[in-house]
Amino acid sequence: MSEEVQLAVQIGRLHLPNPILVASGTFGYAREMEGVVELARLGGIVPKTITLQPRRGNIPPRTCETPSGMLNSIGLDNDGVEVFLKRHLPYLVTVGPPIIVSIAGKGPQEFIELAARLDKAEGVAALELNLSCPNVSGGIDFSTDPARCRQVVVGVRQATGLPILAKLTPNVTDLVPVAQAAAEAGADGLTLINTCLGMAVDWRRRRPRLGNILGGLSGPAIKPIALRAVYQAARAVKIPIIGAGGIASIEDVMEFLVVGASAVQIGTANFYDPTVSMRILDALPSALAELGACSVAEVVGVLQTEPVPSATEGGPRR
Repeated sequence: MSEEVQLAVQIGRLHLPNPILVASGTFGYAREMEGVVELARLGGIVPKTITLQPRRGNIPPRTCETPSGMLNSIGLDNDGVEVFLKRHLPYLVTVGPPIIVSIAGKGPQEFIELAARLDKAEGVAALELNLSCPNVSGGIDFSTDPARCRQVVVGVRQATGLPILAKLTPNVTDLVPVAQAAAEAGADGLTLINTCLGMAVDWRRRRPRLGNILGGLSGPAIKPIALRAVYQAARAVKIPIIGAGGIASIEDVMEFLVVGASAVQIGTANFYDPTVSMRILDALPSALAELGACSVAEVVGVLQTEPVPSATEGGPRR
């Protein structure tokens, strides 16, 4: 039966051959992984976030392992959009999967300029708006305030005909109004979640473990937060959701699908297990078939939340 399962998914106007993507900042520009991963099998690739101008990023140390996770404070280190278009995109478009370009700006106008520039680039399937990086000044503000989120998404929507994904932060009291603002502004889908703001300390040296003091926590530690965010947003918006946060197994993937994600992004697991996406893809048809599903869409949002009747309710069981 597994051979009959259809893995293709639709994220608004974005068609993906399967729901297993790799997350921005964890897969480089794909060239780094071509010797260990069958890149053509992926549902989509989100390369490292790009900005208008080159960025040197934050001072080191930039990463730190934590229990069940990792803190990073890279600071969007990248060569800028022009180098991306000349050096990286020509390679990426030969790989096969849809290329979803992650962009970030200091203000709405930079997002708009990037979108307009990429709108003319051949091979870009969609844009992911990094509205929520916790490691750069100004970045996270765009997804903690519904009005600012709406402003960026509206501006980008007017600048490009490409599908738009809004990547939102968990570092907010209530994620739902921001998700609703992104949907109402014209986003084709949401990516939930970006990293959780955290900190690590070397108490013997009395020093923070990151040069930027604070960083973004990712990995298995944040999966419950990501599941909660997807579940809440899926009940509040009608656009599709791509789940991200602590995904490292087929069990994780199925949990995200059942709570309301239409696809997932694998992030931190790529660092310590680069081939994890291939094993998940191998296991996905059987996992779907186990639920009696012939397609991914059939299991999206099927979580049952009503109380399970006890053995004594409704009289004795026979």
